[in-house]
Amino acid sequence: MQNNIPSSGEDELIRLLLKRQSELNSLLEITRAINKNAGTPVLIQMLEVILQNYLQVGTFRFLIEKDRTYACISKYGGDFEQVGALNKACLTLNKIKAPESLAGNTNPILKKYDYFIPIYHKSKALAFALIGEFNTSGEMLNNDLNFIQTMINVVVVALENKKLFRERLQAERFQREMELAAEVQNMLIPVRMHKDESVEIGAKYLPHQNIGGDYYDFIRLNENEFLWCIADVSGKGVSAALLMANFQASLHAWAAVEDDLTNIIDRLNKKVVSNTQGERFITLFIAKYNEQTRKLNYINAGHNATILYSEGEVIQLKLGTTMIGAFDQLPFLNEGEIDIEPGTMMVNYTDGLLDFEPYGDKVWNEDTLIDFVAENGELSPDNFNQMLMDHLNTGIKGKPIDDITILTLRIF
Repeated sequence: MQNNIPSSGEDELIRLLLKRQSELNSLLEITRAINKNAGTPVLIQMLEVILQNYLQVGTFRFLIEKDRTYACISKYGGDFEQVGALNKACLTLNKIKAPESLAGNTNPILKKYDYFIPIYHKSKALAFALIGEFNTSGEMLNNDLNFIQTMINVVVVALENKKLFRERLQAERFQREMELAAEVQNMLIPVRMHKDESVEIGAKYLPHQNIGGDYYDFIRLNENEFLWCIADVSGKGVSAALLMANFQASLHAWAAVEDDLTNIIDRLNKKVVSNTQGERFITLFIAKYNEQTRKLNYINAGHNATILYSEGEVIQLKLGTTMIGAFDQLPFLNEGEIDIEPGTMMVNYTDGLLDFEPYGDKVWNEDTLIDFVAENGELSPDNFNQMLMDHLNTGIKGKPIDDITILTLRIF
C-alpha cells in the first residue's frame, strides 16, 4: 500500500514554497500600489501590515534620509524614543551595509532591538530600519532578513522617486514663473530711450539671471518738463514683476496729474503698502526737470544716490526719504532742488552695480565709481555706459552678483 503522507522534508519544502509565494505576493501588492501612485502613508501602512501580520515583527523603527539627517517615518511597538537619540544611535552603525544582529550591542537604544537593516545606494545611506521581538527560525532567518531589506528598499526607491518628481515639478514651475516674470518685465523696460534737443539718454540693463527686480523709465510730461525714475523692487518672480507693473502704471497716472513729487511718492508708498502688506518694498530715485527754469527737483527713496557731473565737479543727490512700501506713513519726506548747468550729466544706477565682486586686490565701491564719473563725465550717455561696463569687465575683472541697471542722462 502506497504511503501518501508527506515526509518531514516535503513538509519543509512546501512550507518554504508557500512562504516564498507569500513574499512574492507582498512585493507584488506594494509594486501595484507604487504603480498606482499611492501616497506615502499608504505605502508605509502596507509595509507595517506585512511586517506585523506576516513576519511577526513586534517592534519596528524606519528612518529615511531627509535634508542631510534622518527622519523616523514609521514606528510601532515598544517605548518610543526621541527622534534625535534614535537618529544618533543608528548613525553609529553607518558603515554597515548588510542586515546585522544587535545581540550584545551596548547602546541603550540599539540593544532593545534584534536586527539593524541598512538601505544603501552606492555609498550613500538612504535609510535605516530597526526590528525587534522577531522570533523567526534560524534556518529561515537570512531569508526573512533579506526579504525585509528588499521590501524596505522597494519602498525607499518609491519615496525617492516621488521626491525627485516633486522637485522636478517645482523646478518646472519655477522656470515657468521666471519666464512669465521676464515677459512682464520686458514689457515694462523701454525699448527705445527718448532723445531730443534738451536731453540725451542712454541705458544699460543686465539681469543677473533671467529676471530681475530693476526698473527704469522716462516720461515727457509736456513741452517744458520731463521726469525719470530708476527703481529696485525687492524679490524675484511673477509677484515682483506684477508689483513693478502696478508701480509703473501708478507712476504714469500720478505723474500726469501731480506737479509735486512729494505727493507722487506719498501716493506710491500707500499703493505699494496696500498691495504687499509690507512684505515687499521698492527703492527708487525720481526726478523732474523744467527746461525753462533749469531747475531739477528730485526725491531719493532709499536708493543709491544719483551722481551729478557738471563742469568737472561731481555731487551725489541723497535728499529724500526711506524706501517705499515698508511703512504705512513715510517717517520723513524731503524734496531736493538744484539748478542745472548746460551739459550736466546724471548717472543713475541700481545697487547691483556696486555689488560687483572685484578680482584679486581690485577695489570697486561708491568712491571709485564717483572717481570714474569724474574722469569720464564728458562722454555721451551711451559711450559712458559702455566705458563703465568695459571697465568692470576688463579692469575690475569681477562678476556681478545682482541685476545691473545704469540710466545716464545729459541735459543740454
